[in-house]
Amino acid sequence: MNQDTIFLLKGKVQNYAWGGTTFISQLLNLDNKEKKPIAEYWMGAHPSASSTILLNGKEISLNEVINKNPAAFLGEKVNRRFGELPYLFKILDVKEMLSIQVHPSKVEAEKGFDAEEAAGILITDKKRNYKDRNHKPEVMVALSEFWLLHGFLTKEKLSAVLQSIAEFSVFVTIFDKEGYKALYNAVMEMPQTQVDKMLKPLVKRELTEKTTDKSLPGFWVNKLYKDHSGDRFENIDRGIFSIYFFNIVRAMPGEAVFQGAGVPHAYLEGQNVELMANSDNVLRGGLTPKHIDVPELMKHTKFEGIVPHIMKGEILANREKNYPCPVPDFGITKIEVASQQYIESKSFSAEIIIVMKGELTIQTAQNSITFFGGEAVFVLPQTSYKILSQDSGTAFKAFVPTID
Repeated sequence: MNQDTIFLLKGKVQNYAWGGTTFISQLLNLDNKEKKPIAEYWMGAHPSASSTILLNGKEISLNEVINKNPAAFLGEKVNRRFGELPYLFKILDVKEMLSIQVHPSKVEAEKGFDAEEAAGILITDKKRNYKDRNHKPEVMVALSEFWLLHGFLTKEKLSAVLQSIAEFSVFVTIFDKEGYKALYNAVMEMPQTQVDKMLKPLVKRELTEKTTDKSLPGFWVNKLYKDHSGDRFENIDRGIFSIYFFNIVRAMPGEAVFQGAGVPHAYLEGQNVELMANSDNVLRGGLTPKHIDVPELMKHTKFEGIVPHIMKGEILANREKNYPCPVPDFGITKIEVASQQYIESKSFSAEIIIVMKGELTIQTAQNSITFFGGEAVFVLPQTSYKILSQDSGTAFKAFVPTID
């Protein structure tokens, strides 16, 4: 095997319709004259879109390399625990709202996957909910002012919303007597004709008022229906209820939000670094043309009010900023190195480091790589290294926390 312990890594661009046209193309120095939406940049060994690493002068699939030599590229403990690189590292540019969604727990994902396999539903079927047997917790660190929906409003706040909006007054008694699940079930199972009748006057009112305050639901209703025409007031997206029922959260650059199993959420706008378990399991409930399965979504949703926790990050002894996540699959730190400074570290697992700004040099006893904004490196487990900069540089690092 090559004696090098660090390798240049090239990820995969994903051109989903909700993405922006400039942020990722500028970061990666891509020619995007056609202004195609570039929504995500994937770094990892996901079978459908594996990154490549530069190995002996050739670009080789990271997934392929790991499968051939898992102990060396994952570490023995990570390989025993997960049998794969357990995380997927991404850069996101969210221009249009993403779907209302919930991720299942590991136990429930295993049950759901096995049930769909037994039912003979093909993995490629658009109506398939469970693409694998894994959970999909995720954490995002904002690169810009970032807006998202995250969990239900607390009882007091949600009660106030129901009482203050005329169209929602019919739900006050349901919520007071039966709680979150009964309320959400009422709107998610409501016949479409009734959804249209209830939301049409609300949407039209919000379009008239045109609030510019992004902390208010009306802003996002305006964004969703800004190009409305007469027929768009038929089959109104019931995901609008969630915009009023969920916390609207703003994360500023460097702030992070963790999304655990069962917490309903949706990204609204902005750019972020996202790190998640290596899974495709998403249960959707609205604001999307993709497959929606309300009963399955309801089955796995946490029906409780929450106060969103926005992480500021904790400075470690080596000056990396850590964002603690309560899962064994992944961890994330922010690395900032000023001119002529350095940090030192030793990898437990395979690590991926991407430079967001400036330039950094990573040195090991075996080799050295200088990489710039938009470039990434893959670090082998049990590698001692130093990161320094001639000018200055900012990066994010994905890794697997230490396994005893």
